[in-house]
Amino acid sequence: MKVSVNWLRDYLPIELPAAQLSEKISRTAVEVEGLYQPKGNMKKVVIAKVLSVVPHPDSDHMVITQLDAGEDEPIQVVTGAPNVAEGQMVVLAKHGSVIGDNKKIRKGKLRGEQSNGMLAALQEIGFDDKIAPKDFENGIWVFNDVDAAQLQPGEDALKVLGLDDDILETGITPNRADLFSMNGTAFEVAAILSGEPTLPTFDLHEVDEKTSDVISATAPTELASKYAVRVVKNVEVKDSPLWLQRRLWTMGIRPISNIVDITNYMLLMYGQPMHAFDLNALPSSEVHVRHAHDQEQIKTLDGVEREASAEDIVIASGDEALMIAGVMGGESTEVTGKTTDIVLEGAIFNPKSIRHTARDQNLHSEASMRFERGVNVEDTFIALDHAAALVAELAGGQVTAGRVVAQDFAYKAPVVSVSVDYVNHVLGTTITSDEIAAIFDRLFFDYEVNDGIFSVTIPARRWDITIAADLIEEIARLYGYDNLPTTLPTGETTPSKLTAQQRLVRASRHTLEGLGLNQAISYVLTTPQKANRFALHDGQPVQLDYPMSQDRQQTRSSLLTSLLDDVAYNKARKQTDVALYEQGRVFVSDGDLTKQPKEIEHLAGVITGNVTNRTWAERAQAADFYTIKGIVEQLLTNYGFADDVAFVVNTVREDMHPGRTADIYVGNVLIGFVGQIHPLTAKEYRINETFAFELDLSAIIDLPKVTGRYEAISRYPAVSRDLAILVNRDIPAAQIELAIKQAGGKHLHDIVIFDVYTGENMPSDMKSIAVGLTFVNAEQTMLDDETSQKVDHIASALAEQFGAEIR
Repeated sequence: MKVSVNWLRDYLPIELPAAQLSEKISRTAVEVEGLYQPKGNMKKVVIAKVLSVVPHPDSDHMVITQLDAGEDEPIQVVTGAPNVAEGQMVVLAKHGSVIGDNKKIRKGKLRGEQSNGMLAALQEIGFDDKIAPKDFENGIWVFNDVDAAQLQPGEDALKVLGLDDDILETGITPNRADLFSMNGTAFEVAAILSGEPTLPTFDLHEVDEKTSDVISATAPTELASKYAVRVVKNVEVKDSPLWLQRRLWTMGIRPISNIVDITNYMLLMYGQPMHAFDLNALPSSEVHVRHAHDQEQIKTLDGVEREASAEDIVIASGDEALMIAGVMGGESTEVTGKTTDIVLEGAIFNPKSIRHTARDQNLHSEASMRFERGVNVEDTFIALDHAAALVAELAGGQVTAGRVVAQDFAYKAPVVSVSVDYVNHVLGTTITSDEIAAIFDRLFFDYEVNDGIFSVTIPARRWDITIAADLIEEIARLYGYDNLPTTLPTGETTPSKLTAQQRLVRASRHTLEGLGLNQAISYVLTTPQKANRFALHDGQPVQLDYPMSQDRQQTRSSLLTSLLDDVAYNKARKQTDVALYEQGRVFVSDGDLTKQPKEIEHLAGVITGNVTNRTWAERAQAADFYTIKGIVEQLLTNYGFADDVAFVVNTVREDMHPGRTADIYVGNVLIGFVGQIHPLTAKEYRINETFAFELDLSAIIDLPKVTGRYEAISRYPAVSRDLAILVNRDIPAAQIELAIKQAGGKHLHDIVIFDVYTGENMPSDMKSIAVGLTFVNAEQTMLDDETSQKVDHIASALAEQFGAEIR
């Protein structure tokens, strides 16, 4: 939130420089993320009075003005502003001035006429279009007659416009929603500086006509715990006075009109969102709070036609929904220049419903932000009355007698107790009872003390305090965190080491990084469309009740969806050679919401593009199935499983290429899969040909493993034999390799498939696989007969299992 130091000075005298105040707030309350003056390095920008306006002799759109800028002689300025007129008070950037974007203004000639400066619009002196009250195309900034009467030519325009104010940008934590108001901030700063804030006052004058004779209101307590309206008649909708516009734009809110500005002023002052309806635009003389009808259409103030859901709260009149409650008003009852009578609304809406609506509509407003976090329940109707009084003052309206209250409750202040001994035990201090009492006095908390126990009555403005620990935090921060004693930890130390799981995870990372993959870290939450893709486990994702956004609604069942998003992100930025891995958890539920979902450790990787760069001697090598399979094989080899590893073709795994995907088994346990992303899925993600794997690390950790051991190199020569095996084309080579390994005996040292042939002189349903076998006996030289026996045994096993022939 932006905090105006000049506005704070209306509450209490602040002599500290803004930088020191910022430091104290950061050390005591919340972080101050920024401190600045809107004027920046601008200078020599003054108030000037237009003495005369004459047409430019050589231009059909420029005029020559003479300006009183408080100097001995008038200043001549040539301008093309369409709204300049004699007698106006305007903003003049003099010769030698510096204005927005560090632009320097120099005197010169325009179409032959001398111009000694520039008449400025607010946007030209640093105002953002989002907060400037008038569009730049409308011309220069002109002060209205009331404000102009209080100005003198030559005054510093930057000061008049409030640009010399010190603005603090505070990062409000969820527990300190009271600091979303200037009143709440004033109490906090008063506590820090040991001062006493002077809260704003107002005089409300009502006419004899009763509000209840004009309008009625209803609101169920589950939707609005407080709801009331007031009516102000015969208003004149116009620009707000300068002081009010200045308050708003320094706090980052654009002035619109006096009525709208007053509601925004109350929001900033009290932290209480408000809304004003055009009374004569209401379909009936009754307003009511209700749930929206499913798919009910509401056109909001931003001109967008929105479709409400049955969970949204709306304010309705008759059968028509007027606005989305607590989020944004509706266009049908918008206050315009033709409005004469208004209805002011003050309410506290259900925060969960507001949060849901703001997220669902992707419409996070200043109002919804405050309703979601909570507002001061004792200020709701005070702010409503204050707004009515200001409307009467600034818009000449007549306030009807009384509020129409549809829902209300009496605030019962909670009492929280804490003892002096417990405070000192927690903080490690020796703070006395008198020191604690002084801190509660600074916070303006009422309390009683009996036998060293403080019973503190919590005011409504500090709804974040509910338990003793909250009071201890208040004591600690105002006592000063720097004043708390520091001690070193004591006790026996024990040597630390990694668990077996940690060692395996770390080794997996090192292996993959050594093979050229980079680590990625992704959100565990994703969209419902992606949540169950590439799933290894039976079950369903977990749906969040209140997700942070539309893209973060459900827990993921696989890591690959996030990695493919990363590939798409890189490709969109012309990075087509990508190799990534991620180690993290997936979440699977059996549908029983009373139980926590299973959290399963996974490891996944993707690779696309080239795996080697082009050189003068070789072409770049593109990634393929065997690239990713080789990476996985190295991982599995390093794990050292006691059982055999098998790659089994899977033609039905969703989102994977049916001819280039294999499930991975260790013994009879499925631990993952490897293959190519289905071309249609790749097209959906807008990525090139991509290869991926995903492993169930939790299952891998539990599987039996063989401890690594040293094996001496044999002193005896190896014997090699080649086999040409004729088998059915549908039999995977991996099954052939596994069968050879099982039949080859302990002296079979290596198996290499070096050729696969289909084509001429070969039956159409058959293929020939050439396999190189290497035998090694570490104890003696293998004889030809012994080798031949082993080869014959392998051939018999292949014939028995697959009907294979040895060519």
